[in-house]
Amino acid sequence: MVITMRKQALSLIVENTSSVLSHVSGLFSRRGYNIDSISAGVTADPRYTRITIVSSGDRLILEQIENQLAKLEDVLDIKKLEAGSSVTRELILVKLRVQESSRQEILSVIEIFRGKVVDVTRDSMVIELTGHQDKLSAFLDLVSGFEILELARTGITGLTRGSSDVTYLE
Repeated sequence: MVITMRKQALSLIVENTSSVLSHVSGLFSRRGYNIDSISAGVTADPRYTRITIVSSGDRLILEQIENQLAKLEDVLDIKKLEAGSSVTRELILVKLRVQESSRQEILSVIEIFRGKVVDVTRDSMVIELTGHQDKLSAFLDLVSGFEILELARTGITGLTRGSSDVTYLE
């Protein structure tokens, strides 16, 4: 039997309390599940936080993760962020070593990817880029000839498309 591993992104609406992120991440560590990425932020209603978690596993493990999350008292809603029915994005900040002589080359690449230069010094640039993980990976491949001094990634965040499955709380 072949076990197929895949990644699954889940969007959680949780109570905005000081311990909620600890409860969610603790569930993963207690069960031995891996978190590929996690992002969290308050929603339009400050009583609630949206947490987006990406985890890997076979179908059974991913189902177990979803079931265990649903049992947590702070978790009010869970949605799978599937490829065709959701919009997902990630933000990266990349600090590259760039000499003045090669600035135009890197600016051309940044423009193609609709990135933004957010800081420039004599020997480096910080680039901000938002998009799907494939886009960000392609950008990083193209700038691999430059020295990456630092890289920060937010992890995926996302929403399902349309308004038919919006969860209204209270």
